[in-house]
Amino acid sequence: MADNKTKAQRSFNMSRIRGMDTAPELAVRRAAYTRGLRYRTHNMKLPGRPDMVFAGIRVIVFIDGDFWHGWQFPRWRTRLSPFWQAKIERNRKRDVRNFGKLRRAGWTIVRIWEHEVVRDVHGCVDRIATAVARHTT
Repeated sequence: MADNKTKAQRSFNMSRIRGMDTAPELAVRRAAYTRGLRYRTHNMKLPGRPDMVFAGIRVIVFIDGDFWHGWQFPRWRTRLSPFWQAKIERNRKRDVRNFGKLRRAGWTIVRIWEHEVVRDVHGCVDRIATAVARHTT
């Protein structure tokens, strides 16, 4: 399927897509902060650059976009061009690789999907709070 935008229009649209401080991420962080959870954001030294890091207790949170990280990707991959299929597949493999590195290093990972934030942001924060409480002594 051909792109219905010019190269300049597509470039402009893609430049507006943020890797950090996305709307779902900000919603979760705001709700977590309100609940009294204190964290660091986007630790560049950790694989995958986690969205929230509770360093003292080794808990990290990833808030992933459904499209970019391929939530239920096998169900809708055939609707994409080969370029996007390969792109999302690489993202998914990178996520698995990074999660493995982090687990081997002793980190607990909480992965939250964009659609979960939209549906119930407080439920997402409950999951984070549970993981934090489990590791707090």
